[in-house]
Amino acid sequence: MRSKPEIALNQGKGMKRILLFVALFAASFTIKAQQDPQFTQWFNDKLSFNPASAGINNAHCLSAFYRTQWTGLEGQPKTAMFNYSGKVANSVGLGLNFYNDQLGQETNNVVKLSGAYHMSAGNGAQFSAGVSLGFYGKQLGNDWRPIDLGDNTIPNNQVNDNAFDLGLGVYYWKQDKYYVGLSSTHLTAADMEQLNIGVARHYFFMGGYNFDLNTSTPLVLRTNLLAKSDLNKTALDVNANLLYDGFLYAGLTYRPGDAIAPVVGVEYCQAKEKGGNQCFKLGYSYDVTTSNLSNYSSGSHEIFLSYCFTIVNIVEINKHSNPRFL
Repeated sequence: MRSKPEIALNQGKGMKRILLFVALFAASFTIKAQQDPQFTQWFNDKLSFNPASAGINNAHCLSAFYRTQWTGLEGQPKTAMFNYSGKVANSVGLGLNFYNDQLGQETNNVVKLSGAYHMSAGNGAQFSAGVSLGFYGKQLGNDWRPIDLGDNTIPNNQVNDNAFDLGLGVYYWKQDKYYVGLSSTHLTAADMEQLNIGVARHYFFMGGYNFDLNTSTPLVLRTNLLAKSDLNKTALDVNANLLYDGFLYAGLTYRPGDAIAPVVGVEYCQAKEKGGNQCFKLGYSYDVTTSNLSNYSSGSHEIFLSYCFTIVNIVEINKHSNPRFL
């Protein structure tokens, strides 16, 4: 989750650069700040903030996200993320997550390996608990544009630091019907002494429910809710989308005080000839900024792509023939 600068309405291109500098400087040097990147289509990626979701689809899934935020601002945030999530045994799920987040002179790289244990909760529902272990790296560049020349608090060389990262989560769900999750990232709350920055703990609560609408063509209303906090600031994401005939979907995400985002996408699943199945998903969202940043940014773009498949063990049948009956 990314903190947003409080800015006043001003005019002129010069003021835009000053405001951007203040935003990036504050984001980089806050002692305890919200560092996790923000995604509008987070409901297609629960692994990055809840390790207990590893393997919940009972398949092997590869996912990619790319987001460019606050288009029009020089040095605006850009985030790329790649995930793997898979069910590797009857009760075990594994996940691998990597993201690169760039915000002006600040660059964050995170790599996490997640493991989850699944168990039946009755009535077709399941419960899982998971842990993630990883690496958190941060870098500050030296291409600053100071308002006051000679300010000693502004770094004049590139600075790097990294830390061990730990996350925990629990997840309760019924496939294609509902889910509830609670998790935390950066539990180690590492101090990056080289940067004089502390990594803040983040807490997430999420839930969702799918409503099958009684129509002639299959139509499903899917609802999703995410609350995220670092105990300093809390943000809320609310999403609702309609899935038409198991293929096309469209909806809206609302982030109070920040953005309204239309979301569209396609889903395509098919059975393989020798068993198992595979699914493709492609989604796009556009954030219409509702905060004061709308005076300087035309919005945010985000694209999502995933491929899921199952592996089926084919049993070979040995046939024997007797030469006497040729």
